[in-house]
Amino acid sequence: MRQIVLDTETTGLDPRHGHRIIEVAGIEMVDRRLTGRHLHKYINPEREIDEGAAAVHGITLEFLADKPKFADIADEFLEFISGAELIIHNAPFDLGFLNAELARLDRVPVETLCSSVTDTLKMAKELHPGKRNSLDALCERYEIDNSQRTLHGALLDTELLSEVFLAMTRGQNSLLIEPDIAPRPLTGTGGGRFERKLLLVRQPSPEELADHQRVLAAIDKETRGGCLWLATADQGG
Repeated sequence: MRQIVLDTETTGLDPRHGHRIIEVAGIEMVDRRLTGRHLHKYINPEREIDEGAAAVHGITLEFLADKPKFADIADEFLEFISGAELIIHNAPFDLGFLNAELARLDRVPVETLCSSVTDTLKMAKELHPGKRNSLDALCERYEIDNSQRTLHGALLDTELLSEVFLAMTRGQNSLLIEPDIAPRPLTGTGGGRFERKLLLVRQPSPEELADHQRVLAAIDKETRGGCLWLATADQGG
């Protein structure tokens, strides 16, 4: 199985506001082993970088001035990821930016070129509900050395994420899933019995959920895992 661990850095939080990718990196694994093959590109975004984003990754416009535009690296990027399973931490964030860049070039979305997309943030929240599941937090939990990660960088982050992913999935076949617990009668203080009634919960629309998750993902990426709401979003918190 061919897998690509992928990460991006950007000029800001939301591609719908015109923000662009400034760095993209991917490293290849085949049958759960790193092959040594990778792709790493800095990209001229042709726009300003938000101060908040610059504080996270430390990349400046001056550094990017002579770098290629996304259109110049698109073919190489698409060839590299084609047919692979993508492994991304906070996948909605990175896919949103990648697909926005591809749409500008009249290219198809990333998901149509890959066999599947695995979101390691979603995986981590299922394995560790209610806990912080940023990349830094997962490195600490799985005893992976991230001491060189003083700033966000796409290539270093993919290397760390590959170790986190392998650690999280090493024993996944032995994980047990608790069966659903059916509502049962409760006994009141007066000795009488009453049935627990199911409450009607009105669910948000898929569009509302996607927008909410996108905002939380963007905040979490900018604050290096500081978005506490993201840790409980999948549990309805």
